[in-house]
Amino acid sequence: MKRLAAALLFCALSTPAAASEIALTFDDLPSHSVLPAGETRIAIAQKIIAALAAARTPPVYGFVNGIRLVDDPASAPVLALWRDAGFPLGNHTWSHMNLNQHAEADWEADTLKNEATLAPLMANGDWRWLRYPFLAEGDTPQKRDAARAFLAAHRYRIAAVTLSFDDYLWNEPYARCIAAQDAAAIALLETAYLGAAETDLAYEHMLSLRLYGRDIPYVLLLHLGAFDARMLPRLLALYQSEGARFVSLADAERDPFYAIQTDPGLPAGPANLEFTMVARGIPLPARVVQVLPFDALCR
Repeated sequence: MKRLAAALLFCALSTPAAASEIALTFDDLPSHSVLPAGETRIAIAQKIIAALAAARTPPVYGFVNGIRLVDDPASAPVLALWRDAGFPLGNHTWSHMNLNQHAEADWEADTLKNEATLAPLMANGDWRWLRYPFLAEGDTPQKRDAARAFLAAHRYRIAAVTLSFDDYLWNEPYARCIAAQDAAAIALLETAYLGAAETDLAYEHMLSLRLYGRDIPYVLLLHLGAFDARMLPRLLALYQSEGARFVSLADAERDPFYAIQTDPGLPAGPANLEFTMVARGIPLPARVVQVLPFDALCR
């Protein structure tokens, strides 16, 4: 997903969401973004795992970039912690390679390289789920089709995403604000984070109702970052207050909506609810932009 340097998208809605099911997923294991002073990768993972356990979620997929074990060796125990909690791991490519910006053959090699990290940790578990880095599925029809054919040949399913409020944007400013000991700025980040999650859920709920007259099971993209760890108990409570029940990735993506997105053996189609609206010629509801100066906070 493209970084929004100074803006967070909110939607203007008159009614609250009432999502029925949400599958939680985490990208960029074992380490994501800047590490705040006094924090460790292990502590971040422990906080996230504890919050998931407290909310009694089903097993939650974490999508791995093996290169982090080289760049940040101290993060290696995170993968063992994740597995010890009973949570599965999936493939996020070795180096978090953006398919839109690289040759398809290079992306294939990067994806396969990551398997040496995943297979021993997962043993007989189902690790053949691929989460496209940046949700980039190919910048041309030919590249997209070739990538899907590759994934089908290697028996992968695609981990589609239908909820995302760009949570990764909060982690860097949070680290700066911790260093600056700026409690007011951190409080601003907290309020905006929960507001973004709530309005994104409401927006996707509205699209799902317009398209299908029901809530599809949503798949939420989060990252294994320090601010995510800080906010996860409140985030999960927020979703539960909106009527959400947490389900596994596999259960969510058994819904007919995900058939094209998940099965790379099928022809490519719209990747999420927004693209489905566009493909059907249905106007997308407007989103109102609320400015949050991520790059300027705590400078």
